[in-house]
Amino acid sequence: MHIVQQLLFVIAFAAAVYLFARKAGEIRRNILLGRDFTPYGTPAERWRNVLLLAFGQQKMFRKPLVAVLHFFVYAGFIIINLEILEIILDGVLGTHRLFTPLLGVLYPVLIGCFEVLAVLVILGCAIFLIRRNILKLKRFMGRDLDGWPRSDANYILITEIVLMLLFLTMNTADQVLQTRGADHYMATGNFWISGLLTPLVDGFSTGGLVALERTCWWLHILGVLAFLNYLPYSKHLHIVLAFPNTYYTDVRPWGKMENMPAVQKEVQLMLQPELAASEPPSDTVPKFGAKDIPDLTWKNLLDAYSCTECGRCTAACPANITGKKLSPRKIMMDTRDRAEEIGNNIKKNGSFQDDGKALLRDYISEEELRACTSCNACVQECPVAINPLHIILQLRRHLVMEESSAPAEWNMMFSNIENNMAPWKFSPDDRDKWALEN
Repeated sequence: MHIVQQLLFVIAFAAAVYLFARKAGEIRRNILLGRDFTPYGTPAERWRNVLLLAFGQQKMFRKPLVAVLHFFVYAGFIIINLEILEIILDGVLGTHRLFTPLLGVLYPVLIGCFEVLAVLVILGCAIFLIRRNILKLKRFMGRDLDGWPRSDANYILITEIVLMLLFLTMNTADQVLQTRGADHYMATGNFWISGLLTPLVDGFSTGGLVALERTCWWLHILGVLAFLNYLPYSKHLHIVLAFPNTYYTDVRPWGKMENMPAVQKEVQLMLQPELAASEPPSDTVPKFGAKDIPDLTWKNLLDAYSCTECGRCTAACPANITGKKLSPRKIMMDTRDRAEEIGNNIKKNGSFQDDGKALLRDYISEEELRACTSCNACVQECPVAINPLHIILQLRRHLVMEESSAPAEWNMMFSNIENNMAPWKFSPDDRDKWALEN
């Protein structure tokens, strides 16, 4: 019987790992659809971001209560899953609580800590469900979350509660079986939480307790493996991608915009026409800005896949607050959706076949882009260092420089800059007269 269980476990585990690795490979391919990107700053600066933003969740602690609850869920998820290592080894080797002899008296302390974290995870997830579905906080009610995105968050929170309850129930049944001297259930010492819950199952027969413990064990590990494969399809992929994303984030001051060498050269030649004769002719026509996924950088796409959909960026966006159509969260979700669409196109056809669509207009409208004030509020607020503004600016650059599509006010400013080398309608000779007249 044990051999059959071992075989079933190995098959389930191998299938889960294979499916996750395949989807992770597809996501990596989609991210690398973007053009090359060289991160700024030193490795020390980037590792500091990882420690503060990803591990330390620094930006979350602007709202301490929510941050503490989130930290319970985060720490519980990371630390309790260390216990999964023992479950996996038990499943493969056919053992039970393999680490008990190795850790001795430390074992019940370790499991006790896991159980306290499990209770905190349940508490945190329950409060988050209430905030989303009963209190209905404004940033969770945006139209960009209608449908799957809103359900996704609820599914994850409910799944985490169920997994923690299975973990506690499994341990509770195990504790009673230890006291009864059941086969394979060696004495480990008292667990902190499940040890208090044993009166709830004392009335079960030994066979019933074994069935309860084994059922919870299987449901717990299968639930974890299912969660592993759900993760790449969910916004909760940020659990994994927050770490590389904060490592590669821009460490320069916010608001630093990237100039294009080709544009700089044109401006220089305009100001110094005598240099034009010495310029070698170029066979390539530079592409300005971004229209679709391949025009963005792979860091932009990593940002999109790292998005937590928490809505802090949109809640802080002055354009959104004043009723304009722009939502930085939607910008990131649209970018990810378009990357997935292109990835599926490649998967189906072997290479990308033109589908007549683009990120610009089919997903993100001109109205959204023009509403942006470039204030960096969204960059400031994002807990995992995502930069929606960089995508907005690249799409807007394409509109203006490739399609000459800009509001009349902008075109007047561009014309003044071109003719007068300033945004105002004054010739260079007259520019300083106002100072003399006042």
